[in-house]
Amino acid sequence: MTFPGLPPRLGSKLSLYLQLIRFDKPIGSYLLLWPMLWALTIAAEGAPDGWILFVFVSGAFLMRSAGCAVNDYADRDIDLKVARTRERPLTSGKISARETLAVFAVLGLLSFLLVLRLNRFTIMLSFVGIALAATYPYMKRFHYLPQVHLGAAFGWAAPMAFAAQTGALPKQAWLLYVAAIVWAVVYDTMYSMVDREDDLKLGIKSTAILFGEYDRLMIGLFQVFFLLALLLTGLDLGFSAAFYLGLGVAALLLGYQQFLIADRLPAHCFMAFLNNHWVGAVVFAGIMGHYYSL
Repeated sequence: MTFPGLPPRLGSKLSLYLQLIRFDKPIGSYLLLWPMLWALTIAAEGAPDGWILFVFVSGAFLMRSAGCAVNDYADRDIDLKVARTRERPLTSGKISARETLAVFAVLGLLSFLLVLRLNRFTIMLSFVGIALAATYPYMKRFHYLPQVHLGAAFGWAAPMAFAAQTGALPKQAWLLYVAAIVWAVVYDTMYSMVDREDDLKLGIKSTAILFGEYDRLMIGLFQVFFLLALLLTGLDLGFSAAFYLGLGVAALLLGYQQFLIADRLPAHCFMAFLNNHWVGAVVFAGIMGHYYSL
């Protein structure tokens, strides 16, 4: 990425920072954004407050970007040994560890400044979100369930959205939180299947390694749990057919992902991971359809 109007050195440095936060790979922001949008739309009965919507959409991008920076800092020694990550800005030596932490701090601070414009309850919940995001990159060293930790971090936007919009955390907020955690186990296990061989050599832990030959079966079970959590949410709220149509399309997409990972080829597992963006989108479309169908 080039910036014609800037001095070459500054433009080059800015380009490296954008690479660090995966600006050109927004899938992580989408996967963080969808559960938040599900929750915020439901909490506001289809019409979220404009400022709250802006804060959460901006915060999703900022926190995902901050997460990428702290992840690269935590994995700077590991990434050197993996071909796919060897040329990342920090690992390749193009930026320093201090710069990486500075990017994380600035992005985290900007996100927190946005949250400060919301109610006190949401501000208090944001500290949990920051702690989850900052600690996630280290979990793969200690246990085989870092994907659950990722889900807890990404899904925390759901209860925060309810808190911001309504000042309360009803049952639906927790059902959506569970759905977000389970969904993260699905898509991040697919993602970790891409690097499974490298992770085994390096001693990195993941659900893909934990599940082993039962990876497709376990992913399938978590896909069912994900759909069940959303189904219970819809039933509890008395949603119309539009929501269940969206849920049906999501189920078809999840089935397609099972087809993609059947041969366990890294490229196909990565395609299945990316496909989850559309799962989040059709669930959101179903929620919007409930509130705005004629």
